[in-house]
Amino acid sequence: MKVACLDVWAEAVRREVQRAAPAGWQLRFAQSYDAAHQQALAAGAQALLPGFARVDEALLAAAPGVRWVHKWGIGIDAIDLAALRRRGIGLAITAGANSQPVAEMALALMLAVYRRIPYVNRVMRLGQWPTPEMRETCFQIQGKTVGLYGFGQIGQRLAQLLQGFEVQILYHDLQLAPPETEARLRARRVGLDELLASTDILSLHAPLTEATRHVINAQSLASMKAGAILINTSRGGLIDEAALCAALQSGHLRGAGLDAFDPEPPARDNPLLALEQVVVTPHAGGGVFDNVVHVARHAFGNLACWQRGQAVTGPDLILAPSARSEGVQA
Repeated sequence: MKVACLDVWAEAVRREVQRAAPAGWQLRFAQSYDAAHQQALAAGAQALLPGFARVDEALLAAAPGVRWVHKWGIGIDAIDLAALRRRGIGLAITAGANSQPVAEMALALMLAVYRRIPYVNRVMRLGQWPTPEMRETCFQIQGKTVGLYGFGQIGQRLAQLLQGFEVQILYHDLQLAPPETEARLRARRVGLDELLASTDILSLHAPLTEATRHVINAQSLASMKAGAILINTSRGGLIDEAALCAALQSGHLRGAGLDAFDPEPPARDNPLLALEQVVVTPHAGGGVFDNVVHVARHAFGNLACWQRGQAVTGPDLILAPSARSEGVQA
């Protein structure tokens, strides 16, 4: 199996991914996201392994031998599904493989915003001792109402982590979770209007689709409780950033913790980066070293099933490979 790993990773990460690969597999690792480099990397591969890298018509045209695209993670908004279908290329994700570290990041951002940790760390290093200010402007998670927009594996894992904080958990999702899951996580499904109006902490855990793009906009932000905070470890496109900036500057929202932007990386003059009440990270919720082998084995396990002639099934499967469309080179 020849696999093109399309994301740019540190050498230590590349070693871990190589270590997880089955014997005899040939892995090629990207050095940049330059289109020509990505196309050259994909040429001759049977499978592509993108994380943040885009998989589009031009890339697939340069890689006629590809039969599978396997996402490192779960979000597929950067993958051209129509182009995959035209070529009969399969698509799978690593469902649940990143749920723990992403949930931990969401919780970390909640704490960082509420306790103003980046700000306090910075001013202490400048010689200040902001204890009186902290008591006036910091808050605890305990007793708050946490709203989860999206209640898949990451949302449910975050709900589990929040159990020790004695919070009320509301969620909004197209699918109703099983009663036993709701009971175990002490979570209640509500409509979007109630979610926005009732939560002290709103955390986003939904895919980016046409239906969810800018679901957090001027109108929805105005519907949120005064003093609420917003956490996004999903996709930047879920938020109208200009509207969010206005809600923060007006004081309607207390703060935000953002691990995702639109576009990425954000422009250096993005006004959100200048706000003290905003804590930012570089879309790194799943980026922990001790989960690399786990995710790699998850992806390679699916590709090995296909190599053995076995079907890839379950929540990982998005598109099954099919016969090539006429006119597409095999």
